[in-house]
Amino acid sequence: MKKNIPKTKIGIAFTVVLTMLLSSCVSNKKYTELESARNGLNVQVTQHEQRLAEQQQQYERLENLLGQTENQLSIKEVELMGAQHQARTAEQELIYLKNSNTLLLDRLADLSVVSKTGVESIKKSLEALQERNQYIRELTASVQRKDSVNLILVMNLKRSLDRFDDEDVTIEVKKGVVYVSLSDKMLFQSGSSEITARAKEVLGKIASVVNDHKDLDLLIEGHTDNVAIGKNLVGVKDNWDLSAQRAVAVVRVLQDNYQVNPARMTAGARSKYLPKTSNETAEGRSLNRRTEIIILPKLDEFFKLLEPQMMEKTDQGY
Repeated sequence: MKKNIPKTKIGIAFTVVLTMLLSSCVSNKKYTELESARNGLNVQVTQHEQRLAEQQQQYERLENLLGQTENQLSIKEVELMGAQHQARTAEQELIYLKNSNTLLLDRLADLSVVSKTGVESIKKSLEALQERNQYIRELTASVQRKDSVNLILVMNLKRSLDRFDDEDVTIEVKKGVVYVSLSDKMLFQSGSSEITARAKEVLGKIASVVNDHKDLDLLIEGHTDNVAIGKNLVGVKDNWDLSAQRAVAVVRVLQDNYQVNPARMTAGARSKYLPKTSNETAEGRSLNRRTEIIILPKLDEFFKLLEPQMMEKTDQGY
């Protein structure tokens, strides 16, 4: 005999099943929406990462371009200095020639009759003038060659030392020679003449450049501020002593570590007597504590240039 199920229970069961099905549909829909949103965010993150990479590449290109521009500016500055020097030399030569010609014309004007002796005298004066002009031309050519070498030196040094701070390493041309100034805080510990590891890296890069120019000499000068050396500093008597020890320490590293010919180098001490700026402030004293590597033409070649002029003065009884 079949048992009848009340219609009320059947309705309740149907409602429960329908509710479960609807809940499942709603959950799946929300999941799909969240999954779609997550995928969208992933796409946006990928796009941002790509844009960031592109901006980083652009920054590196601009940084390289800035470095190239700075190098070109340094080259132009050196070229300008060379051109100014050549212009001054040419102006001095022109003034000299004008004065010499005026002197000769005055002598001719004073002579009503030019004797044979007078002609010989004028001839000798003209010959001497030609010799002097030739000497000036040779000297000017030598100066131009030196300026060209200085330009190459400055370019190579700035390229090699580009990543070091300008406060610690400065390169400039003064009085026709190249100066490389190194701060004492980079080279040494306070009150010491022992070279730091970072300083050896800098000296190695300088050595690689000067070793390519064996016709140039190096003068290494130690400089201090005007503060007296403390009595408790072992092995150092005064600022003269400290500046000398530091110059010698740099020479030894260039010779022993980087094979710079010692015959090309001179170590000198300047103590506190050639400051860059005033010692009244801590910043000024910091600038004055330095070691300078001065790159010079060989002195014997310089004196060879002067030999014609010196011999002429000797012949004239000066």
